[in-house]
Amino acid sequence: MKKLLLVSTITALTLTTIVTTPKAEAANIAQSICEYVAADDKKRMRSFLKTNKLKIRSIFDGIQCNGKNLLVFAADKGSVKTGSLMISKLPKKVVSANLDLLQSGSQPLLEAANKRVSS
Repeated sequence: MKKLLLVSTITALTLTTIVTTPKAEAANIAQSICEYVAADDKKRMRSFLKTNKLKIRSIFDGIQCNGKNLLVFAADKGSVKTGSLMISKLPKKVVSANLDLLQSGSQPLLEAANKRVSS
């Protein structure tokens, strides 16, 4: 009886630890990506994505910085390097859907987005 209780307790603790960890990790990943975009640090962003085995295509819809998607946030911050990287990695359909939102932001990013959509 004691063994059964011990095993069930250990299992319960293990499961609660496993379930709560990904949320914290996802928040850290999103925060790091937003910081790299704000700082326009393309090199560290690429390295971070590679280390965590992530692709911009897969995380773009799930991350928002200050309530804006990554492209709009990059345009507002004037982050040309990281914004251009995202534009080159995202599907044309996604870039064209965000063209209207990029109008008020950085001119070089708008030009890169227009070039990506038209090619």
